Amino acid sequence: MSELPSQSPLYHAEHSDRYERQALIRQYEEATKACLIVVIDTIGPWSITYLEELLFDCRNPGKDRDLHLMLETPGGDGEIAVRMARSMQARCRELTVIVPDRAKSAGTLLAMGAHSILMGPTSDLGPVDPQLEISPQHWVAAKDLLTAVEGALEQVQLQPDASLLMASLLSDVNFIMYQQAKSAIERMDDLIKSALSSNPDRKETELEDEVKRLSKSFITAPKVHEAMFGTKEAADAGLPVLQPSSKEQWETIWRLWTKYFHLRQLQEGWTRIYENRSASQVVTNP
Repeated sequence: MSELPSQSPLYHAEHSDRYERQALIRQYEEATKACLIVVIDTIGPWSITYLEELLFDCRNPGKDRDLHLMLETPGGDGEIAVRMARSMQARCRELTVIVPDRAKSAGTLLAMGAHSILMGPTSDLGPVDPQLEISPQHWVAAKDLLTAVEGALEQVQLQPDASLLMASLLSDVNFIMYQQAKSAIERMDDLIKSALSSNPDRKETELEDEVKRLSKSFITAPKVHEAMFGTKEAADAGLPVLQPSSKEQWETIWRLWTKYFHLRQLQEGWTRIYENRSASQVVTNP
């Protein structure tokens, strides 16, 4: 007879989906000998505390063990992403970021701080040009904001009668936002450098060249913030992309990811998920 769960029957039944996910996490850890944590969220100030909960609770952490992060995010705060990369690198031998679906914008910046980025046929990274939250849950790429404002000013110079129309179209944007967008873009090379530097095994002599190469690929070249970087594009851009070591490894990753995908489909509102083999934070915001 198999061992009965330690929780009471009703409590275990109510949380059975969580226990199934955590069983898959343990299965992955047994196969890879790495500690696996899961972060599915927009990256923001709250992410630091939730991440620390996972690192604090991760079994046998330390410089003698690898850390794998399954990450799914539309992006968020680049400064926080760098802090997360630093925090994880300080707790492991090597850091691998696993991208089953997407790790856009600040998520890509976080991945730049890893030793390796494990990607499969469905994985997608993106440009790291900054975004600004111009209203609650309404994010706009800084490059798009600058283009819109500068285009409107040019249009008004050519057609003064268009000033009222341009003002109404840009009613959500003020001068402070414009300056913030410019400053954020100017800051990005430093953020890329900080992300890369969080990997203690990266050679200092190669850092400046890497920053220039990644800045060109992930900031200057993309025409839109939604540009896609699949496995090939990410590797061609110079990121340390890894393919799954076996069919079974990717199947375990995908099986685990689909459970999180299904969990979010059942929720009304944005759901942030931070989970490992024994700790779990699932928070839904309306």
